Amino acid sequence: MARKRSPTLRFLVRHPAHFIALGFGAGLAPVMPGTFGTLVAFPIAWWLQAHAGVAGWSLAIAGLAVVGAWSAQVTGKDLGRSDDGSIVIDEIAAFLLVLFFAGDDVMRQVAAFALFRFFDIVKPPPIRQLDAAIKNGFGVMLDDFVAAGYALIVLAIVARIAGAA
Repeated sequence: MARKRSPTLRFLVRHPAHFIALGFGAGLAPVMPGTFGTLVAFPIAWWLQAHAGVAGWSLAIAGLAVVGAWSAQVTGKDLGRSDDGSIVIDEIAAFLLVLFFAGDDVMRQVAAFALFRFFDIVKPPPIRQLDAAIKNGFGVMLDDFVAAGYALIVLAIVARIAGAA
């Protein structure tokens, strides 16, 4: 690994992998870069809702996951930390999956955002263990997709309970 350093605007534009992994610049936020990265998924989702069907959503999520793993691997190596906090493509791709299932209801999207950030920050088992064990681009993406799974389970439970009332 390279020596540990903080990313800069120059670092962001030095390599396409950096630009992608840092969420097109969202990862440079001085505080809460993961939250800023998660927010990047909203305009992507809104565009997909207006212009793409299930196949388009699926391709976007899968494409971001694959490209995200590659870009996180390259960027982590260049930063000297496999899962540096500035790498936010994992939040973008995983939250895009959550937004697909949340649909176009604004309140569901807000709830989805809060749940996803909660599980991504708290990292209940096995998220924390995966995060600690797999130190590569795949591992960077994996723990966020598990957090997305937890958020989706809670959303489904709430929807079922609300529908039963």
